[in-house]
Amino acid sequence: MRRLIFSLVVLSTVVSCSRKAISSGAAVQPQPTPTAAVSYSFESTPVWQDEFDYTGRPDPAKWGYDLGGSGWGNNELEYYTNAESNAGVANGKLSITARKEQKEGRDYTSARLVTKNKFDFLYGRVEVRAKLPSGRGTWPAIWMLATDNEYGGWPRSGEIDIMEHVGYDPNRVLFSVHTEAYNHVKGTQKSGAKIIPTAMTDFHTYRLDWTPGFVKGFYDGEEVFSFENDKTANPDTWPFNKRFHLLLNLAIGGNWGGAKGVDDSIFPATMEVDYVRVYKMK
Repeated sequence: MRRLIFSLVVLSTVVSCSRKAISSGAAVQPQPTPTAAVSYSFESTPVWQDEFDYTGRPDPAKWGYDLGGSGWGNNELEYYTNAESNAGVANGKLSITARKEQKEGRDYTSARLVTKNKFDFLYGRVEVRAKLPSGRGTWPAIWMLATDNEYGGWPRSGEIDIMEHVGYDPNRVLFSVHTEAYNHVKGTQKSGAKIIPTAMTDFHTYRLDWTPGFVKGFYDGEEVFSFENDKTANPDTWPFNKRFHLLLNLAIGGNWGGAKGVDDSIFPATMEVDYVRVYKMK
Protein backbone atom coordinates (compact mmCIF):
# COMPACT_ATOMS: atom_id res chain seq x y z
CA MET A 1 0.00 0.00 0.00
CA ARG A 2 2.89 2.36 0.86
CA ARG A 3 4.48 1.58 -2.49
CA LEU A 4 1.24 2.42 -4.30
CA ILE A 5 0.83 5.72 -2.47
CA PHE A 6 4.50 6.61 -3.14
CA SER A 7 4.14 5.80 -6.83
CA LEU A 8 1.02 7.95 -7.14
CA VAL A 9 2.80 10.88 -5.49
CA VAL A 10 5.78 10.56 -7.87
CA LEU A 11 3.52 10.30 -10.92
CA SER A 12 1.54 13.37 -9.79
CA THR A 13 4.77 15.33 -9.36
CA VAL A 14 6.05 14.35 -12.84
CA VAL A 15 2.78 15.30 -14.51
CA SER A 16 2.71 18.60 -12.63
CA CYS A 17 6.28 19.42 -13.68
CA SER A 18 5.55 18.49 -17.29
CA ARG A 19 2.51 20.79 -17.33
CA LYS A 20 4.55 23.64 -15.86
CA ALA A 21 7.23 23.17 -18.51
CA ILE A 22 4.65 23.28 -21.29
CA SER A 23 2.77 26.26 -19.84
CA SER A 24 5.98 28.20 -19.32
CA GLY A 25 7.00 27.75 -22.94
CA ALA A 26 9.94 25.40 -22.29
CA ALA A 27 11.04 23.44 -25.36
CA VAL A 28 9.70 19.91 -25.73
CA GLN A 29 11.93 17.48 -27.62
CA PRO A 30 10.11 15.99 -30.63
CA GLN A 31 10.05 12.24 -31.09
CA PRO A 32 12.57 11.04 -33.73
CA THR A 33 11.11 10.00 -37.07
CA PRO A 34 12.48 7.12 -39.15
CA THR A 35 14.95 8.17 -41.83
CA ALA A 36 13.92 7.11 -45.33
CA ALA A 37 16.37 4.85 -47.16
CA VAL A 38 18.42 6.65 -49.79
CA SER A 39 17.38 5.71 -53.31
CA TYR A 40 19.77 5.94 -56.24
CA SER A 41 19.02 6.03 -59.94
CA PHE A 42 20.95 6.48 -63.16
CA GLU A 43 20.47 8.46 -66.34
CA SER A 44 19.09 6.57 -69.33
CA THR A 45 21.58 7.97 -71.86
CA PRO A 46 25.25 7.02 -71.50
CA VAL A 47 27.64 9.75 -70.43
CA TRP A 48 30.46 7.74 -72.06
CA GLN A 49 30.36 4.78 -74.44
CA ASP A 50 32.13 2.83 -77.14
CA GLU A 51 29.89 0.90 -79.52
CA PHE A 52 32.90 -0.26 -81.60
CA ASP A 53 31.13 0.78 -84.80
CA TYR A 54 34.39 1.44 -86.63
CA THR A 55 37.38 -0.56 -87.91
CA GLY A 56 40.99 -0.63 -86.81
CA ARG A 57 42.63 0.11 -83.50
CA PRO A 58 40.52 1.01 -80.43
CA ASP A 59 39.57 4.70 -80.39
CA PRO A 60 42.67 6.49 -78.97
CA ALA A 61 40.48 9.25 -77.55
CA LYS A 62 38.85 6.64 -75.29
CA TRP A 63 41.41 3.91 -74.73
CA GLY A 64 45.04 3.68 -73.70
CA TYR A 65 47.20 0.62 -73.04
CA ASP A 66 49.06 -0.94 -70.16
CA LEU A 67 52.21 -2.36 -71.74
CA GLY A 68 54.78 -4.93 -70.69
CA GLY A 69 55.44 -8.39 -69.35
CA SER A 70 56.15 -7.82 -65.68
CA GLY A 71 53.67 -10.43 -64.45
CA TRP A 72 51.37 -7.63 -63.20
CA GLY A 73 51.49 -8.76 -59.59
CA ASN A 74 49.90 -12.12 -60.42
CA ASN A 75 52.78 -13.99 -62.13
CA GLU A 76 50.96 -13.67 -65.45
CA LEU A 77 52.73 -15.08 -68.53
CA GLU A 78 51.73 -12.66 -71.28
CA TYR A 79 53.35 -9.52 -72.68
CA TYR A 80 50.78 -6.75 -73.17
CA THR A 81 51.16 -4.86 -76.44
CA ASN A 82 49.36 -2.08 -78.32
CA ALA A 83 49.38 -4.07 -81.57
CA GLU A 84 46.15 -4.31 -83.55
CA SER A 85 46.67 -8.07 -83.69
CA ASN A 86 46.11 -8.09 -79.92
CA ALA A 87 43.40 -5.41 -79.75
CA GLY A 88 41.42 -4.60 -82.86
CA VAL A 89 37.93 -3.47 -83.86
CA ALA A 90 35.93 -4.94 -86.73
CA ASN A 91 32.35 -5.94 -87.49
CA GLY A 92 31.02 -3.90 -84.60
CA LYS A 93 33.13 -5.59 -81.93
CA LEU A 94 36.37 -5.18 -80.05
CA SER A 95 38.55 -8.29 -80.01
CA ILE A 96 41.23 -8.69 -77.37
CA THR A 97 43.30 -11.63 -78.55
CA ALA A 98 45.99 -13.60 -76.77
CA ARG A 99 48.52 -15.28 -79.05
CA LYS A 100 51.21 -17.89 -78.60
CA GLU A 101 54.23 -15.88 -79.72
CA GLN A 102 57.52 -14.68 -78.27
CA LYS A 103 57.77 -11.10 -77.05
CA GLU A 104 60.46 -9.69 -74.76
CA GLY A 105 61.14 -13.04 -73.13
CA ARG A 106 57.46 -13.96 -72.79
CA ASP A 107 55.75 -16.81 -74.65
CA TYR A 108 52.39 -15.07 -75.14
CA THR A 109 51.10 -11.65 -76.20
CA SER A 110 47.80 -10.02 -75.36
CA ALA A 111 46.31 -6.58 -74.60
CA ARG A 112 45.13 -4.59 -71.60
CA LEU A 113 43.04 -1.52 -72.48
CA VAL A 114 42.48 1.29 -69.98
CA THR A 115 40.49 4.53 -69.85
CA LYS A 116 42.83 6.08 -67.27
CA ASN A 117 43.19 9.85 -67.77
CA LYS A 118 40.84 9.59 -70.75
CA PHE A 119 37.68 8.72 -68.85
CA ASP A 120 37.71 8.63 -65.05
CA PHE A 121 34.53 8.85 -63.02
CA LEU A 122 33.01 8.67 -59.55
CA TYR A 123 29.79 6.63 -59.22
CA GLY A 124 27.61 5.42 -62.06
CA ARG A 125 26.33 2.39 -63.91
CA VAL A 126 28.63 0.40 -66.19
CA GLU A 127 27.33 -2.10 -68.75
CA VAL A 128 29.58 -4.28 -70.88
CA ARG A 129 28.32 -6.89 -73.31
CA ALA A 130 30.96 -9.51 -73.96
CA LYS A 131 31.72 -13.06 -75.03
CA LEU A 132 34.53 -14.74 -73.12
CA PRO A 133 37.41 -16.88 -74.43
CA SER A 134 37.60 -20.59 -73.80
CA GLY A 135 40.54 -22.76 -72.85
CA ARG A 136 42.63 -23.64 -69.83
CA GLY A 137 44.98 -20.82 -68.93
CA THR A 138 42.81 -17.87 -70.04
CA TRP A 139 41.92 -15.17 -67.52
CA PRO A 140 39.77 -12.36 -69.00
CA ALA A 141 38.54 -9.45 -66.90
CA ILE A 142 36.33 -6.37 -67.08
CA TRP A 143 37.29 -4.27 -64.09
CA MET A 144 38.12 -0.96 -62.44
CA LEU A 145 40.97 0.59 -60.48
CA ALA A 146 41.39 3.87 -58.61
CA THR A 147 42.94 6.49 -60.86
CA ASP A 148 44.86 8.50 -58.27
CA ASN A 149 45.56 5.89 -55.54
CA GLU A 150 44.78 8.50 -52.90
CA TYR A 151 44.65 5.85 -50.16
CA GLY A 152 47.86 4.13 -51.29
CA GLY A 153 48.88 1.29 -53.57
CA TRP A 154 46.86 -1.86 -54.18
CA PRO A 155 44.66 -2.87 -52.46
CA ARG A 156 44.32 0.25 -50.31
CA SER A 157 42.67 2.36 -53.00
CA GLY A 158 40.32 -0.42 -54.09
CA GLU A 159 39.49 -2.62 -57.07
CA ILE A 160 36.12 -3.54 -58.58
CA ASP A 161 35.98 -6.66 -60.77
CA ILE A 162 32.82 -6.44 -62.86
CA MET A 163 33.63 -9.74 -64.56
CA GLU A 164 36.40 -12.29 -64.02
CA HIS A 165 36.62 -15.77 -65.48
CA VAL A 166 39.24 -18.51 -65.67
CA GLY A 167 39.27 -21.07 -68.44
CA TYR A 168 39.68 -24.13 -66.20
CA ASP A 169 36.38 -23.27 -64.44
CA PRO A 170 34.46 -22.49 -67.62
CA ASN A 171 30.89 -22.00 -66.43
CA ARG A 172 31.52 -19.77 -63.41
CA VAL A 173 31.74 -15.97 -63.76
CA LEU A 174 32.66 -13.81 -60.75
CA PHE A 175 32.08 -10.27 -59.52
CA SER A 176 34.40 -9.11 -56.71
CA VAL A 177 35.69 -6.12 -54.79
CA HIS A 178 39.11 -5.78 -53.16
CA THR A 179 40.10 -3.38 -50.38
CA GLU A 180 42.79 -3.31 -47.70
CA ALA A 181 40.48 -5.24 -45.37
CA TYR A 182 38.95 -7.50 -48.00
CA ASN A 183 41.26 -8.94 -50.66
CA HIS A 184 42.31 -12.25 -52.16
CA VAL A 185 45.81 -12.13 -50.65
CA LYS A 186 44.22 -12.38 -47.21
CA GLY A 187 41.45 -14.67 -48.45
CA THR A 188 38.88 -12.10 -47.34
CA GLN A 189 37.73 -10.82 -50.74
CA LYS A 190 34.03 -10.17 -51.26
CA SER A 191 32.70 -12.02 -54.31
CA GLY A 192 29.54 -13.21 -55.99
CA ALA A 193 29.27 -15.74 -58.81
CA LYS A 194 26.84 -16.95 -61.42
CA ILE A 195 26.92 -20.14 -63.45
CA ILE A 196 26.70 -19.14 -67.12
CA PRO A 197 27.21 -22.24 -69.31
CA THR A 198 27.12 -20.12 -72.49
CA ALA A 199 29.57 -17.44 -71.30
CA MET A 200 32.10 -18.55 -73.94
CA THR A 201 29.67 -19.11 -76.82
CA ASP A 202 27.22 -16.20 -76.45
CA PHE A 203 27.29 -12.55 -75.48
CA HIS A 204 26.15 -11.67 -71.97
CA THR A 205 25.69 -8.32 -70.22
CA TYR A 206 27.88 -7.61 -67.19
CA ARG A 207 26.80 -4.61 -65.11
CA LEU A 208 28.02 -2.57 -62.17
CA ASP A 209 25.87 -0.15 -60.14
CA TRP A 210 28.20 2.05 -58.06
CA THR A 211 26.81 4.59 -55.60
CA PRO A 212 27.92 6.19 -52.31
CA GLY A 213 25.93 3.49 -50.52
CA PHE A 214 26.83 0.29 -52.31
CA VAL A 215 28.53 -1.62 -55.11
CA LYS A 216 26.19 -4.08 -56.84
CA GLY A 217 26.81 -6.53 -59.67
CA PHE A 218 24.27 -7.81 -62.21
CA TYR A 219 24.67 -10.45 -64.91
CA ASP A 220 21.99 -10.35 -67.60
CA GLY A 221 19.89 -8.26 -65.21
CA GLU A 222 20.16 -10.67 -62.27
CA GLU A 223 21.82 -9.38 -59.10
CA VAL A 224 24.80 -11.57 -58.25
CA PHE A 225 26.70 -9.36 -55.79
CA SER A 226 26.12 -6.60 -53.23
CA PHE A 227 28.63 -4.80 -51.02
CA GLU A 228 27.41 -1.99 -48.79
CA ASN A 229 29.27 1.03 -47.47
CA ASP A 230 29.72 0.39 -43.74
CA LYS A 231 29.72 4.17 -43.13
CA THR A 232 32.76 4.05 -40.85
CA ALA A 233 34.67 6.51 -43.06
CA ASN A 234 37.47 3.92 -43.07
CA PRO A 235 39.11 3.54 -46.50
CA ASP A 236 40.34 0.09 -45.49
CA THR A 237 36.77 -1.14 -45.93
CA TRP A 238 35.31 1.47 -48.29
CA PRO A 239 37.80 3.20 -50.62
CA PHE A 240 35.12 3.58 -53.30
CA ASN A 241 34.61 7.33 -52.93
CA LYS A 242 37.33 8.43 -55.35
CA ARG A 243 37.44 8.41 -59.14
CA PHE A 244 38.11 5.11 -60.92
CA HIS A 245 38.76 4.04 -64.52
CA LEU A 246 37.92 0.99 -66.64
CA LEU A 247 40.16 -1.87 -67.76
CA LEU A 248 39.58 -4.66 -70.29
CA ASN A 249 42.20 -7.37 -70.56
CA LEU A 250 42.92 -10.99 -71.32
CA ALA A 251 45.67 -12.44 -69.12
CA ILE A 252 47.31 -15.83 -69.64
CA GLY A 253 48.36 -18.01 -66.73
CA GLY A 254 49.08 -16.36 -63.41
CA ASN A 255 48.28 -17.29 -59.84
CA TRP A 256 44.61 -17.90 -60.57
CA GLY A 257 44.30 -18.25 -64.34
CA GLY A 258 47.24 -20.63 -64.53
CA ALA A 259 46.48 -22.67 -61.43
CA LYS A 260 45.94 -25.74 -63.63
CA GLY A 261 48.42 -24.88 -66.34
CA VAL A 262 48.02 -23.48 -69.86
CA ASP A 263 46.75 -25.45 -72.85
CA ASP A 264 48.83 -24.19 -75.77
CA SER A 265 46.42 -25.71 -78.29
CA ILE A 266 43.77 -23.02 -77.59
CA PHE A 267 45.56 -20.08 -79.22
CA PRO A 268 44.65 -17.61 -80.51
CA ALA A 269 42.09 -17.00 -77.72
CA THR A 270 39.80 -13.97 -77.89
CA MET A 271 37.46 -11.97 -75.66
CA GLU A 272 34.92 -10.10 -77.80
CA VAL A 273 33.23 -6.92 -76.56
CA ASP A 274 30.06 -5.65 -78.23
CA TYR A 275 29.86 -2.37 -76.30
CA VAL A 276 30.89 -0.51 -73.16
CA ARG A 277 28.42 2.05 -71.71
CA VAL A 278 28.64 4.21 -68.61
CA TYR A 279 25.60 5.99 -67.19
CA LYS A 280 25.81 8.90 -64.76
CA MET A 281 24.24 8.55 -61.34
CA LYS A 282 21.42 11.08 -60.88
